[in-house]
Amino acid sequence: MERLIERTLFASRWMLAPMYLGLVVAVALLVWIFLLELISVAAGVATMTVDDAILGVLTLIDLSLAANLLMIVIFSGYENFVSRIDFEGHVDRPEWQGDVDFSALKLKLVASIVAISGIHLLKVFMDVGRYDSEQIRWMVIIHLVFVISGVLLALMDWIANHAKTLKRPKPVNPS
Repeated sequence: MERLIERTLFASRWMLAPMYLGLVVAVALLVWIFLLELISVAAGVATMTVDDAILGVLTLIDLSLAANLLMIVIFSGYENFVSRIDFEGHVDRPEWQGDVDFSALKLKLVASIVAISGIHLLKVFMDVGRYDSEQIRWMVIIHLVFVISGVLLALMDWIANHAKTLKRPKPVNPS
């Protein structure tokens, strides 16, 4: 009975696979939105101001970072929770793939969220006249919460890893 329960639990990890496939669809949607935005920016380039150009480029960067974030979640999540992706010798395999554990995944996610939030905040600052001071204050507060959360998460991981090294016995020097 125990073995059957354990096999069932182990096999249940495959229920996550459709979610990762759904995230691939989400990446495709972001690519579509990126292309529409790129066409929009390119079409207006003759009449746009420098600020408009920067805002357009920041939007493209924002979409790119969101897609990168999704790819990190897809690859790392699938490899950590479902199954290894067997493209070990492939020339295009990212160096980090297979090396990102759950702790590193959390840090990469938070770093990406902070970057996306920072770019959004920069876009707000570039067009500050469209927002009232209360909206801007809340956007800054939310961004700072993301930054502080990231720092605290990194600190907790550092403390946990440091505690592990303190518990390991030190090798004896034969001299």
